[in-house]
Amino acid sequence: MNARLPLLWLALHRRRRMLIAVLIGMVAFEALIVVVTNTIPPEQLFSGGRSPPSAYRAFSGSSGDVSIASYPGLLGAGLTHPFWIALQLTVIGSLAAAAVAADVESGTIELVMVRPVTRTRLLAERAAALLLASAAVTAAATLTVAAGVALSPKIHAQVGLRGVFAAGIMGYAFTLCVTGPALAVSAAVGRRALVLGAVVAIGAVGFAVNFIALAWEPAAPLRYVSPFHYYTPGDALAQGAVLWSRAAVLAGAGAAGLLAAQVLLRRRDLTR
Repeated sequence: MNARLPLLWLALHRRRRMLIAVLIGMVAFEALIVVVTNTIPPEQLFSGGRSPPSAYRAFSGSSGDVSIASYPGLLGAGLTHPFWIALQLTVIGSLAAAAVAADVESGTIELVMVRPVTRTRLLAERAAALLLASAAVTAAATLTVAAGVALSPKIHAQVGLRGVFAAGIMGYAFTLCVTGPALAVSAAVGRRALVLGAVVAIGAVGFAVNFIALAWEPAAPLRYVSPFHYYTPGDALAQGAVLWSRAAVLAGAGAAGLLAAQVLLRRRDLTR
């Protein structure tokens, strides 16, 4: 184990098998998306030549004019698919729960804190481990899509590599949006189940809320509370650029969560 930043490396070491499995799963899934996109023309996926309903923008990762029946839309669907979401939430939920709540629940937090480790260092190293793991998973998805685009002339004609990496940056901003609040919950409570519930609420429920807001006009204002209103990889793929205003909202929510986690951890009684 590395003597420097031991809490960070220990957190990654303990979950190395899970991380390897997630990385392999992400690469395999995105490779499948690229193969399907390259094999079947987007317009053939929808019968009758009709355009998909506007609510399908939620599945293509777009808040604008990018249809799922297009190369950017199909690739964007691979970056907002429930499988992509599930793998990201698995990593975030596992490492966020282990940041503080798991030690409090198991009673091992006192063994950690009797060492010369401050609460700030505990949170910082374990948050860093989570951010590194999320970066690795996001990079695996992004590089797989980039390789597929580079190897397919017909996709590359409509989707540039710049757009792929822009979508990857948007994806990492999304993980930050979930990570910050998840760490805040971990710092505030002593049960892993509550941390996992918060991660699911932000990720899975957030996707459902965005879809409902796009499909049902009376619920349209609800889209602003969902991270998927701001995480729009389909738009990034089509435009070839990061949507910085949306990425800033996602990253800002994550930063606010990290700050809240620091405040909550410094004030709470770690014995219960």
